[in-house]
Amino acid sequence: MSATVTITLPDGAEVQLPSGSTHADLAASIGPRLAKAVVAAELDGHPVDLDASLVDGSTVRLLTPETDVIRHSTAHVLAQAVLRLWPGAHYAIGPVIADGFYYDFELPGGARFSDDDLERIEATMREIIAEEQPFERHEHTVAGGLELFADQPYKVEIIEKVAAGADEVDASSSDGEVTSYRNTDEFTDLCRGPHVPSTGRLGHFRLQRVAGAYWRGDEHRPQLQRIYGTAWESDAALAEHLHQLEEAERRDHRKLGAEMDLFSFPEEIGPGLAIFHAKGGLLRKVIEDYSRQRHLDAGYQFVTSPHITKRELFETSGHLVWFAEGMYPPMELDEGQQYYLKPMNCPFHMLIFKSRQRSYRDMPQRYFEFGAVYRYERSGVVHGLTRVRGMTQDDAHLLCRRDQMRDELARTLEFVLDMLRAFGLSEFYLELSTKPEDKAVGTDEEWRDAEDTLREVGTTAGFELKDDPGGGAFYGPKISVQARDAIGRTHQLSTIQLDFQTPQRFDVSYIGADNARHRPIMIHRALFGSVERFLAILLEHYAGNLPTWLMPEQFRVLAVRDDHNDYAADVAAQLHERGLRGTSDDASEPLGARIRRAKLDKLPYVLVVGDDDVANGTVGVNRRGSAEPERDVSVPTLADEIAEQVAAHGAPEATTP
Repeated sequence: MSATVTITLPDGAEVQLPSGSTHADLAASIGPRLAKAVVAAELDGHPVDLDASLVDGSTVRLLTPETDVIRHSTAHVLAQAVLRLWPGAHYAIGPVIADGFYYDFELPGGARFSDDDLERIEATMREIIAEEQPFERHEHTVAGGLELFADQPYKVEIIEKVAAGADEVDASSSDGEVTSYRNTDEFTDLCRGPHVPSTGRLGHFRLQRVAGAYWRGDEHRPQLQRIYGTAWESDAALAEHLHQLEEAERRDHRKLGAEMDLFSFPEEIGPGLAIFHAKGGLLRKVIEDYSRQRHLDAGYQFVTSPHITKRELFETSGHLVWFAEGMYPPMELDEGQQYYLKPMNCPFHMLIFKSRQRSYRDMPQRYFEFGAVYRYERSGVVHGLTRVRGMTQDDAHLLCRRDQMRDELARTLEFVLDMLRAFGLSEFYLELSTKPEDKAVGTDEEWRDAEDTLREVGTTAGFELKDDPGGGAFYGPKISVQARDAIGRTHQLSTIQLDFQTPQRFDVSYIGADNARHRPIMIHRALFGSVERFLAILLEHYAGNLPTWLMPEQFRVLAVRDDHNDYAADVAAQLHERGLRGTSDDASEPLGARIRRAKLDKLPYVLVVGDDDVANGTVGVNRRGSAEPERDVSVPTLADEIAEQVAAHGAPEATTP
């Protein structure tokens, strides 16, 4: 046996240590600061605890900090605290989620958590953290695991699924073993790990709320209680996140939509189905009109398709095989003929292409539609405009020759990013979603070709693509544009999908220069994703203070007294002649109240007219965000200022916290 082990660091450097050294020893050999900061490691790409032995010839990455490890370790501490406070409680699963974690519980005697209990649980968690309990990894046979967790039915079910060959996230199934982590005789949890070395490495956390959750997400299984929390590597990072949450609440598009009288969700209609009021409808029109013009300029053709279709169309497309759970049930008409509300526009666009013979000279064909689609979402997951049952997709489907494919993809990506920038979004990264296992059509070679092409297009555009393994659609991989908003959150917006399968399924072709039939390549492209969701993202990005060109009401003229009403109306008329949107407000209420209401409506320009303005043809201008109004501004000068903002489509910087 060698007296030393040699490992390679991510930068290619080699390190030799005595045989039997651990990953913690490796960190200590590099430096005391690293030894203090590291929480776990990756051994040849697999996460391991710091006390795991180094393997000769392996590549090791030390994780500093690794918030997922911190969060999952904190979830264990949460479970231990609950069991300490409620002896006999059953604990189920406690995974990491975006920016946090949760744990599901069943309390003895049907007891229920209250929000007031969170403070008690937090205090107990801090006691456990102060005890600096080690996370000790142990491996068991399935029988040993069942014995260890005999009084925990949810853990027993997980272990039984491991024994049956299921890949459970809560337990290791390598070599027929399950893994636990022991903190004390009081508490052991079933888990793959890794974890921080001890509870003393934790502490920067906050429990957030209690919710209900069905076991395994199945409404026919027991309803458990879920505690959500967040954990970070430092108090500063925690404080920054909590501030972001406060900002997100202040910017919530549902609240802004009500305050600005844009849209609502009447109970009479049902969950996930919005109605847009006059101002919201106008805002949508501005967004859609701008998009239509840009698409016309870019060579797209406008098409329209119906809201329902016979089932055979979605059988041909594959949606009834691969997407049926997201579709509404059929309607039976015409002596038993089944019709479906459409969840996608692409099958209709295939029929448009197929409606006549196409030549290679006709390629590419670029079809664009603001198409209403309907997708079934459980009422418990619909959320404002971001998760709805009825939406308007800004859908495009491009059919091109294979020799045009790369250029068309690159052109589409450039068009997408330029459009998003026009709306004031400027920070992006790209994600590449690849073939989903057991839910895809087409050959491995076709998928590799499509994935390689998308990666090449993204990297040529200057982006490093993040991988989303298995996240593609059943018919092909996709690039998704991830955009950061003003408070640092990331939203998936545009998607570009490369599809070799749908043209085959619909048996479409074009006549090539060789007079033979050739199969086109299909590119699916949604720019906004849906108009509803994009509008929600814009409202939150700008905290409701939309750029002047987007605002449904760009100005409001307020008369100081009744005898100024006619002049206020005349000012509004002059601005209307310049194509600007706004109203005049008669002096039927005190001026101060009307100014406050106009500012709550987040108007870019609040104009006040009094005696001097009537005499001189001027207005007083309250610009959004300015501390002091400007007096004696001529109406033509003001009209030029607003019109220049609108014409430039230069979205101002988003409102920062």
